[in-house]
Amino acid sequence: MSSGSDPRRAGTALSVNVNKVALLRNTRALGQPSVVHAATLCLEAGADGITVHPRPDERHIRPHDVFDLAELLKAWPDAEFNIEGNPFHNLVDLAREVVARGLPLHQCTFVPDSVEQSTSDHGWSFPDDADRLRPLIAAVKALGARVSLFMDPTPEAMAAARAVGADRVELYTETYARAHAEGRADAVLPAFADTARAALREGLGLNADHDLNRDNLAAFVRAVPGIAEVSIGHALVGDALEFGLPETVRRYQACLRDGHA
Repeated sequence: MSSGSDPRRAGTALSVNVNKVALLRNTRALGQPSVVHAATLCLEAGADGITVHPRPDERHIRPHDVFDLAELLKAWPDAEFNIEGNPFHNLVDLAREVVARGLPLHQCTFVPDSVEQSTSDHGWSFPDDADRLRPLIAAVKALGARVSLFMDPTPEAMAAARAVGADRVELYTETYARAHAEGRADAVLPAFADTARAALREGLGLNADHDLNRDNLAAFVRAVPGIAEVSIGHALVGDALEFGLPETVRRYQACLRDGHA
């Protein structure tokens, strides 16, 4: 799939990032908790897709997880598999291997994180990153997957993202999440809304990710037009300690419905 939007979906799709399940599993050698079982519970509860962010140090998701989850998604034809990470590390090679095995891959999200980072903390910069991104975007699109670029809320960068071949942009929402927690979301939401409108004018699809949670999710999708997908891991897995994974997925889907009401 290479289009920026998916006509099968209405509203905003929820893709569950299962990295933190793998992080917990990796503290022991018994394979528990199972990443595949966690993903299955999420899909059964109504998640629209599964996201993984494998890093070179394999601190959480490992290559076998990528292949195991892609195999799982074969049984869920209406769900999507999104692999995110730095295309200059291991992302593109993993994408090629998934497709070579005949497994589903719907989206690759390119994220400019360094090896030592604990989490992503900024988007791509244009024109600085344009020339080196362009061939990798083309390579992944040739595999049949769409490409989304992790971007800060900068309206003027949307034309450049489209020019290098991206299908979507994923808005980096940490600044919004922090502002929402401090009671000043109104100060930052206009930049996200303006960026979304600029992306839509360029024909880009819109995703969002980073520190979105049950408290701030509905307000974000209500204020920012055209969000096709959110991928949420840290907060969702944390909430699952209280509610369980299936109920937590249902609560996040309720937040998305509330944002579109």
